[in-house]
Amino acid sequence: MKPVKVGVCGLGTVGSGTVNVLIRNAEEIARRTGRPIIVEQIGARRDNPACDTTGIDVTRDIFDVVNNPEIDVVVELIGGYDVARELVMKAIENGKHVVTANKALIAVHGNEIFEAAKAKGVVVAFEAAVAGGIPVIKGIREGLAANSINWLAGIINGTGNYIMTQMRDYGRDFADVLKEAQELGYAEADPTFDVEGIDAAHKLTILGSVAFGIPLQFDKAYTEGISKITPLDIEQADELGYIIKHLGIARRNKEGVELRVHPTLIPKDRLIANVHGVLNAVMVHGDAVGPTMYYGPGAGAEPTASSVVADIVDVARSMGAEYADRVPPLAFTQDTLDSDAPILSMDDVSTAYYVRLQAVDRPGVLARVATILSDKGISIEAIIQKEAKESEMVPIILMTHKCQELQMNDAIREIESLVDICGEVVRIRVETLDS
Repeated sequence: MKPVKVGVCGLGTVGSGTVNVLIRNAEEIARRTGRPIIVEQIGARRDNPACDTTGIDVTRDIFDVVNNPEIDVVVELIGGYDVARELVMKAIENGKHVVTANKALIAVHGNEIFEAAKAKGVVVAFEAAVAGGIPVIKGIREGLAANSINWLAGIINGTGNYIMTQMRDYGRDFADVLKEAQELGYAEADPTFDVEGIDAAHKLTILGSVAFGIPLQFDKAYTEGISKITPLDIEQADELGYIIKHLGIARRNKEGVELRVHPTLIPKDRLIANVHGVLNAVMVHGDAVGPTMYYGPGAGAEPTASSVVADIVDVARSMGAEYADRVPPLAFTQDTLDSDAPILSMDDVSTAYYVRLQAVDRPGVLARVATILSDKGISIEAIIQKEAKESEMVPIILMTHKCQELQMNDAIREIESLVDICGEVVRIRVETLDS
């Protein structure tokens, strides 16, 4: 059969890994697709010594690739929003299939991109946009197609997971571990996207759409970072039988859909609680299958290239099919996406809570705190009051039963107004991930 000619835009870490895998495994890939897949052209501002481009046409203008009539599949690996969007939309306009690892692009512009692709009858594939080398998009979209998905929860940012692991294992402060992560190349010079949950929210937006058949709505995802987590919180969580992880959680209930990224206490015996370092994992709960978990490297040259090349293989296999006969990009046909399903405000979400406050060590303080919680309809599950040491301040740890976020926010405001409470009340949500 006629070879599939690929144009790769971007020759950074993932781009070089993709070219290397396509060349190294060319024979096996051809056996899987029934036709050769050839890297016809590369668009990159500079060469990458990690990748041998001998015999490949290399251009410094990435738009040469999308305008090349010989190219069947454009692989977008430049990242970012604006130029990447322009590149992908031009490729679609030119009738080319697209493979991308760009989670920000899909989360923010995916609805527009998929509509354009449908109109032109081409495929846009994006497995590598979520969790690197873990085939979780295919797992949900195809492997769990029989299921109504109830919820999913993921460690989907390796930088954040590395920081939380180091803090837990060695009792280190956030700032200290972040600096090390930057030195090791796990975190960017500006780490905001990683540690404040924006990167994870991009990925969660995509996962939520694939799981529940809703349009992509990144602007409605709740994000909260890990910069306020302290070694004391990690130590107390451990005593209570929990581990703190930075999770992306999507859940569907009768009120609507939750899309939220935040630090979360989860029981130590959950598989996902034992995913450490820079690794990623996603738990998905379907009504028929129950809980499943997808685990592996969430970044890196060849792990991510594994997903990119798998998408290229899928595109090659489907090139002779009509658009309607292909797997829909968001698992559900575009005309059946549920645009009416509301994305819930965080105020409307219900969880259990870990609450830590610093109180003056005098009688009656704990009783006043308990009264405020009771008045707001919040039930206390457990209380730990540490002994005061060198000062008159004592940390008090509370675990609550499930309540609405709005109730907890109201209670925290009242607690912080008490004269015997010092500073901000720390609140971390709790998830059992068991049903």
